[in-house]
Amino acid sequence: MSNHATGQGARALRSSDQPLLDIQDLAITFETSNGPVEAVRNAHLTIMPGETVAIVGESGSGKSTTALAAIGLLPSNGRVSGGKIIFDGEDITNVSSKRIVELRGNSIGMVPQDPMSNLNPVWKIGFQVKETLRANGLDGANSKERVAEVLSEAGLPDAAARAKQYPHEFSGGMRQRALIAIGLACRPRLLIADEPTSALDVTVQRQILDHLDKMTTELGTAVLLITHDLGLAAERAEKLVVMYKGQVVESGPALEILRNPQHPYTQRLVNSAPSLASRRLQSQKAKDALAAAVADLDTPVDGEHPAPVAPRTVPAAAKPVSADGRQHAQAGDTILEIKNLTKVFKLRGALGKSTDFKAVDDVSFSVPRGTTMAIVGESGSGKSTVAQMALSLLAPTEGSILFDGVEVNTLKGRALFDFRRRVQPIFQDPYGSLDPMFNIYRTIEEPLKIHKIGDSKSREKKVRELLDQVSMPASTMHRYPNELSGGQRQRIAIARALALNPDVIICDEAVSALDVLVQAQVLNLLNELQEDLGLTYLFITHDLAVVRQIADHVTVMQKGRVVEASSTDEVFSNPKQVYTQELLNAIPGATLLV
Repeated sequence: MSNHATGQGARALRSSDQPLLDIQDLAITFETSNGPVEAVRNAHLTIMPGETVAIVGESGSGKSTTALAAIGLLPSNGRVSGGKIIFDGEDITNVSSKRIVELRGNSIGMVPQDPMSNLNPVWKIGFQVKETLRANGLDGANSKERVAEVLSEAGLPDAAARAKQYPHEFSGGMRQRALIAIGLACRPRLLIADEPTSALDVTVQRQILDHLDKMTTELGTAVLLITHDLGLAAERAEKLVVMYKGQVVESGPALEILRNPQHPYTQRLVNSAPSLASRRLQSQKAKDALAAAVADLDTPVDGEHPAPVAPRTVPAAAKPVSADGRQHAQAGDTILEIKNLTKVFKLRGALGKSTDFKAVDDVSFSVPRGTTMAIVGESGSGKSTVAQMALSLLAPTEGSILFDGVEVNTLKGRALFDFRRRVQPIFQDPYGSLDPMFNIYRTIEEPLKIHKIGDSKSREKKVRELLDQVSMPASTMHRYPNELSGGQRQRIAIARALALNPDVIICDEAVSALDVLVQAQVLNLLNELQEDLGLTYLFITHDLAVVRQIADHVTVMQKGRVVEASSTDEVFSNPKQVYTQELLNAIPGATLLV
């Protein structure tokens, strides 16, 4: 009998009324240059076999740290300083590293958040999946077929061919799917999924999450889902755990908590969550309301250590559905115009032969000055390729890009240098776009120095102002990217893009890594800057609820082509194309947070 079959048999025999994971009064301490820091205190959560439990909370709340402790992956300066972690009846709080390694893969799987830093860039994707199978004794004679099966289950098309490619040949969403494939390869009893779909478009997100649900039902696999997406948590989890400043402040049935939050912090989370019914913030009254909801993020709610709300019991639950909303559009003179843009890549094929791949196919649209154009579509639809060409980081095969009436493709020397001051990017992956050797101060100051703006004293003042704008304390200046969470790194990338006061900001999934409170604050900030400074945004995202809050116009792309384009109000209230309708229908939990 195979290991896989044995595992299923063991699951069938295990009593379903005993917790699979039981975390009791957990405390986690990190040793720092300023002394010990307690990152998690008195945390508690229980996961039953086959159950999905979601942990939500802002960046730095202790969500990921709690999950990493459960799988023995805390950083070297971190330790469990109190409480217990009991997995399947065994106290694994202080077991040997050998025992923890035995549990990983076969018993506890992990899908980390950041695909770029968790996939080996010099190994092919298929090899990395096979390594996981080999480490757990599951690489038999048919391992090649098994690798392709695992990649296909995770939503990768033409899996056998994709297995032969490297991470840099994948889009951000495809890399995340590869990580999901690795995490699920050995059919673990518990899957810890840390923002597993933050880089995925809504249709692929639904496919992946449907697959996780299928595993939960058929294999008894439990899921610990760490997410900042309250709609996703509401739709996919039976139970919700809310963390704030290292503590569990509220826990219980997901729908009950989201519809009737008791703790002030949970109320703040729910009030800040975007939904399809959210309108663009255009009035001062609306902006003031949101500002009040997200103000003082670093100020504790109800005291330094907020009193947790007593856990609620979980009834037999049902899962909710989604809805639609409305939007108001603006107009202005065109500042960015894309005409018949096409990009063809040469792909390596068998026997050294190359084939043409048309990533962008005859795309045209214009962006009025002072407005926001959103480009939406699945991973691989060509959204990011359009953004790279608009930034003059990638030369088009055909077509024209006009910025303020000037052809971007002809710019050279000083003219290109000035263009890049006026058009700034915010990339999807903050870990890949921030230099790991630069501290945060140097990261944000660098564009000011390159463009010779101000002296050192005025630049330091500007850096402090920018950090304040994105809700980061001034003390962050002396830290490095690896010392920040994914959401914090993205806030630094946004601050850097704002440093030069550009005319156009091209945002490639700029808020996908942010928790809902900071996301709401950043969207509010972008709207305020647009109103005050006349900024123009080209906003690329897979999150249509975010589009509803910030965009005036929407361009929908599929397989490199524009399939629908109109005002945001028209696209959301009356989508013409089946593909657009599918994107809207795939949004998780849209009706719950209205």
